[in-house]
Amino acid sequence: MTDTPARLLNLLSLLQTPREWPGSELAERLDVSPRTIRRDIDRLRDLGYPVEASRGSIGGYRLVAGTAMPPLLLDDEEAVAIAVGLRAGAGHAIEGVDEASVRALAKLEQVLPSRLRHRVSSLQKATVPLTRGDGSTIDPQTLTAIAATVTGQERLRFAYRSGDGTASKRQVEPYRLVSTGSRWYLVAYDLEREDWRTFRVDRVSDPFATGARFTPRELPTEGGDAAEFFARSMSRMQPDLRIDVTFRAPADFVTARLSTALGAPEPTGEHSCRLRSVSSDSLEWVALRLALVDCEFTAHGPPSLVAYLSDLGARLTRASSAGPGAEKK
Repeated sequence: MTDTPARLLNLLSLLQTPREWPGSELAERLDVSPRTIRRDIDRLRDLGYPVEASRGSIGGYRLVAGTAMPPLLLDDEEAVAIAVGLRAGAGHAIEGVDEASVRALAKLEQVLPSRLRHRVSSLQKATVPLTRGDGSTIDPQTLTAIAATVTGQERLRFAYRSGDGTASKRQVEPYRLVSTGSRWYLVAYDLEREDWRTFRVDRVSDPFATGARFTPRELPTEGGDAAEFFARSMSRMQPDLRIDVTFRAPADFVTARLSTALGAPEPTGEHSCRLRSVSSDSLEWVALRLALVDCEFTAHGPPSLVAYLSDLGARLTRASSAGPGAEKK
C-alpha cells in the first residue's frame, strides 16, 4: 500500500481495536515493511494519537487513552449500530440520554453514506421498541434537525400543536434542547411573539432550518442556564406537587419500580418506606407511576393527589365490574 494517507487511516483503524498489535502483523496486514510501520506510528503520534509501544523480541503497538478524544474510525456495522442505538434512545426519551447524544447523532447521520443511512432507517422502521410509556415518542429526525440549528445558530421554522390542540406556525431562534427523561423540550426565542418560549418536541412537526444565522440572545436566567429557565417556565404552568406517600413494601423493592424523577423513598421499617418529594410533573403521571410500583400504598398528600387517586380507583372498580364477568351474576 503506497498511498500514505490511506495507509495511516487503515493503521489507525486497526489500532482502535482493543488489543496489542505486533509490528510484524501490522506490516503484513498493510503489505509494507516493519520500518514503514515504525515511521507511520511516529506520524500518528505527531498528529496527537497516543500510540504506546511495548518492548520485547516481537514488540507491539496499541492505542491508549490520551488527553483528548481522537477521531474514531468506524466500520459499516459499527456505524449502523451506534446510529440505531442513538436513535432509539433519543426517540423515546430514555432516562440519561440527553442533548449530547442528539448532537452525536446529528454529526453521525450527516456523514453516513447513503447506503448506511438507508440501513439505519430500515432497521428503525422494522423494530418495535418496548417502552415503559412514560412519555410520547419523538421522531429522531426532528431531534437531529433541531439540534443542528441549535449548534449552527440557525433560525428554525416548524409547525406546533399546543396542549389544547391549537395548531400554529412558529419561527424561532433555538437556544437549547432539554431532556427530562420522559420528554424533550426546546428552549427558544419566538420571533413573532418577541419572547422566550418552551416547546414540547413531540408536538413539533416539519422542522425546517431557514439558513438564516443569528447571534444568540441572552437567556433571562443567571448564567444563561437553559435547565433553570425550563424549570421556571414549568413551575409557572403548573404548581409543584409535594408528594407524601407510604408504601407497604421494602424500600429497595419500591426504588427498583419507582421512576427516579420522583426521588427515592426512605425506609420506615423492614417492610415499609415513605416517599417525600417534590414533582413538577402532571398529577395524572404521578398517580400512574405510584400505581405501577405494584404494592399497597397510602397517599398522605397533597390533597389533589389523594382526591385523584380516589377517583381513579373508583373508575377502575367500575370498569372491572362492568366487564363480561359481571353479566354472569
